Amino acid sequence: MKFDRFKYVFILFVGFFFFGGIPVEFGTEGAFFHGYMIPKPVIRVGLGTNLKDIRIRSSSGMKIYEVNTGYRILNPDALEAEIKGAAEKLTEKYVILLAHAKEREEADQLAAGARSKIGGKISVAADVEAGAAGVFEVKLGDFLTRGDALAKVAELGAAGFKDVWIEREAIVEEPSRPIWLLVANELKSLDRDSELYFIPANPQSCLTLNGKGYRGFLVLKGTPRGLVIVNYVNLEDYLKSVVPGELSPGQFNAIEALKAQAVAARTYALKNMGQFDHFGYDLVDTPRSQLYVGMASEDPLSSRAVEETKGEVVSYRGELINALYTSTCGGRTEDAEKVFSGRPVPYLRSVECASEKQKEWQIEARTPVAPIMIDGRNVSLDVALLVGLGIVPLGAEPLDFRKDAGFDEAVDWIRDARRLVGIRDTAFEPDSAALDFVSLARLLVEGFGWKDRIQELLLEGEVDFILKDLPQVQGADRRPLAYGFQSGLFPVSVRSGDPRRPVSRAELAMALGRVVRDMKDFFKTGTFRAAGKGTIEVGQDFDRRTLALSNHIRLLRTVEGETSFATKLTLLGGENIRWLEREGQVAYLEVFYPPNSNVLDRSSRFNRWQVRRSRQDLEKLLNQSYAIGSLVDIDVERRGGSGRVTGLKLSGAEASAEVHGFQIRAALDLRDTLFVIDRTYDEQGRVDQFTFSGRGWGHGVGLCQVGAYGMAVAGGKYQDILKKYYSGVKIEKIY
Repeated sequence: MKFDRFKYVFILFVGFFFFGGIPVEFGTEGAFFHGYMIPKPVIRVGLGTNLKDIRIRSSSGMKIYEVNTGYRILNPDALEAEIKGAAEKLTEKYVILLAHAKEREEADQLAAGARSKIGGKISVAADVEAGAAGVFEVKLGDFLTRGDALAKVAELGAAGFKDVWIEREAIVEEPSRPIWLLVANELKSLDRDSELYFIPANPQSCLTLNGKGYRGFLVLKGTPRGLVIVNYVNLEDYLKSVVPGELSPGQFNAIEALKAQAVAARTYALKNMGQFDHFGYDLVDTPRSQLYVGMASEDPLSSRAVEETKGEVVSYRGELINALYTSTCGGRTEDAEKVFSGRPVPYLRSVECASEKQKEWQIEARTPVAPIMIDGRNVSLDVALLVGLGIVPLGAEPLDFRKDAGFDEAVDWIRDARRLVGIRDTAFEPDSAALDFVSLARLLVEGFGWKDRIQELLLEGEVDFILKDLPQVQGADRRPLAYGFQSGLFPVSVRSGDPRRPVSRAELAMALGRVVRDMKDFFKTGTFRAAGKGTIEVGQDFDRRTLALSNHIRLLRTVEGETSFATKLTLLGGENIRWLEREGQVAYLEVFYPPNSNVLDRSSRFNRWQVRRSRQDLEKLLNQSYAIGSLVDIDVERRGGSGRVTGLKLSGAEASAEVHGFQIRAALDLRDTLFVIDRTYDEQGRVDQFTFSGRGWGHGVGLCQVGAYGMAVAGGKYQDILKKYYSGVKIEKIY
């Protein structure tokens, strides 16, 4: 593990220290660059390649050094620097992957055999994206266009090379101009091989790159990929951005899951140090390594997870593991070698994403709720809302909502609703009258201050249209009643009936429930954690709260958008909930159920998914990499232990092709490879549409992030989470 590798020996000044090319040791000491210390271990993160316009700022000032054949300070106290030019022009080229091999010797033998058969430029290169095991690729090419490569694929098929893959690569040309650096209104021309160091003047401050803040310091350098910016940063500070970027603490606010993510991310970073050393950095800032966006993503809860696991890593037989992780495994992870080429990895085995001892909690309502239907709408939901808010009083006997409401009763309910939504005007003393829909409309307009609304926003033609079947309503009563219908406050059936008939309590609740919902959101939201005797424990933001349940609680379940009342709810933990509190107790509790399952990642919206594509769209997509011509069919040939597709056959009018492992996901542009295929056919008997019904998001290997959250919510500790998804490992503290 390296902090940096310099080409030249620099002059060291008294009080300034720099250790270049020295292996980083784990300890409390730091690595210095001219007075600026970064605690070890230090990681180098590539923040972008082939950059053309770069703006670096520091609110407290920064020192800018040029490192070339010599060494000099360009500015001792700059607030801003702008860099332009020297971006190597990139064009595309294509190569054909002929074969993969586990060992270099095997790859060289395959390459020699290919040269004897087909000739041309054949090379062997390590596949840096191969994942846990690592492989070598045998390549044919270069080809300047994809069409040239596809034409060659047809020749290769005749020569016996059936399973080949077209890949795009970048061509780097020599730069046509030098680096231009603008600092303090002075334009400096620099050699294209220069390395520029941007060091914060204050160790407590940070630098911003094109508006994003970063800890540590920044280095600009030229590489075969053009100008790149590298962030030198302490590993723990790096993780404070990575952990929330990979597992959002806002959505997955279980500290033990975030700790598991922190340890996995730390292990992955250390294991893959130097992966891009030929470009001058260790890892990139994209999900290809780990998502890193600097200080903008940092969050107190995820930072706590990093700090409380400082220096902890996952090892297998004394060596760091390649701690791969996936967003949603769909119920079971996969063996590494089934997804990525290479040898089996003993700690990356297929495991079931379920808890061995799944807890269940039950909540019961003492007062059952009978449905009250008005024009096909279940008004009991509005009643439950008003009860939960305290607008509807609770007496010794429950109110009969099928009976007519009294005028004074309606006034009392409206007064309480006015108070709840924050109307301060207390002058609401309407003259008593019989309660019908005409008088109720007047009460609502007066109570909630809608006089300007009905006068300015309701057109006279609309009023005439809405009330065309109610000629008996005249004068000042017309606009309030028309607005009640237009806003959905009153039943549609009243428009063709008698607006002077009495209003039932259910119809009053229907109108008032709609008004309250439209004016203010009273619901509190969170995550269900556990239940006790007459209580529930919820996760809300980053806190855990224990709430008492009312004896009159209304329980509701929502499944796929459909809401219904329940007398009993069974919960596994982790469900999203919302509730209303009345007099310090939960009076309304709604549970949003994920698909009916006990898997730990059930809360993910990607636990199940479906994608439909026409044959023509898939044909166009597949022919970008496989010269199969008109698509005939797609067949699953092999599956892994998790059910993921590991071998796929593409049948075309001109040729067939086999796709393996993780390439299947890219070829079909799907979220995961755990899927089944359904087909529909046209009149000629040809497939005209493919439907992929699947589970999961990602490659499916290693730690399941949403599953880790589910396990944490159920009470699992981060060590147990890591040992569940990584087989036979140990958790160690190495610094």
